[in-house]
Amino acid sequence: MNPMRICLAALIAAGIAPAAQAQQTTLTVYTAFEAEDLQRYKEAFEAENPDISIEWVRDSTGIITAKLLAEKDNPVADAIWGLAASSLLLMKSEGMLEPYAPKGVEALDARFVDTSQPPAWIGLDAWIAALCVNTIELEKTGAPVPASWEDLTRPEYEGMVAMPNPASSGTGFLDVSAWLQMFGEEKGWDYMDRLHKNIAFYTHSGSKPCKDAARGEVPIGVSFAFRGAKSISEGAPLAVVMPSEGSGWDMEAAAIVAGTDFPEEAQRLMDWTVSENAMKQYNVGYAVVATPGIAQPVENYPEGALDAMIENDFEWAANNREQILKEWSARYDSKSEAQ
Repeated sequence: MNPMRICLAALIAAGIAPAAQAQQTTLTVYTAFEAEDLQRYKEAFEAENPDISIEWVRDSTGIITAKLLAEKDNPVADAIWGLAASSLLLMKSEGMLEPYAPKGVEALDARFVDTSQPPAWIGLDAWIAALCVNTIELEKTGAPVPASWEDLTRPEYEGMVAMPNPASSGTGFLDVSAWLQMFGEEKGWDYMDRLHKNIAFYTHSGSKPCKDAARGEVPIGVSFAFRGAKSISEGAPLAVVMPSEGSGWDMEAAAIVAGTDFPEEAQRLMDWTVSENAMKQYNVGYAVVATPGIAQPVENYPEGALDAMIENDFEWAANNREQILKEWSARYDSKSEAQ
């Protein structure tokens, strides 16, 4: 338990804490949400829960996952709001999550709810792998716009592709996990060996390859569909391609960290994360949200994205995460950008 919280609890119990402090609870919330969304989510939640404030701890998916695992025996976070479901499945297996069924959970698409009763985690929205192709830069090379994952291994794309490092990026991990599931493990690693020859660099952010492609730093970025749609709306000369073999995907999810000092407040946060207002907030940044019928069309979002989503085995991905990342790092980490 945090020593400062022990002191505050003691003061409150003794009746000598300042009234403002006694009325205000701060939840430490770990997240991998896009940084640009954090203030909007915080303000929307706190407007409906004025006695609770959110203190974000934000980093990329892999780093937040590693931080939570390192703190397993002495947790710092009260809740997780916006981390890949595959990461939360791993934490569930380690007994790190406090099961809770939020109010309104029955309205969610069943794919977005942990199968345990009560659920250990709940999904919020989904992001889908896609290619961000800078059509102007690619035209300069004379190479065609790729239509498939396999196309990216062709020699004309040498040095033209950026993708996320799966050890630090949830988008990178869903790519690697999907290739191993779609192609089989032997063919999946063979595919990545051939793709590696054409990789310019691996990033530590899932959105960065698309942003780099939008700026013309690379012609092709392996990223996710919404980031490409947003870049097009901002004026970037991009085409967003859904590869013909299908696309990996993951959910941003939420959970209560076992051992939190503020279980009731953390439950109220979980209630809000699945509310209609929360889903509308997610829809600003994602085309797919957990509650059916709420999402509005996203400008420039690629057709066929939902149909491209593979049948994703999240349990397999979570159970094999450590082994996959170890193998990937041994083979390909030499091209990763410095952190």
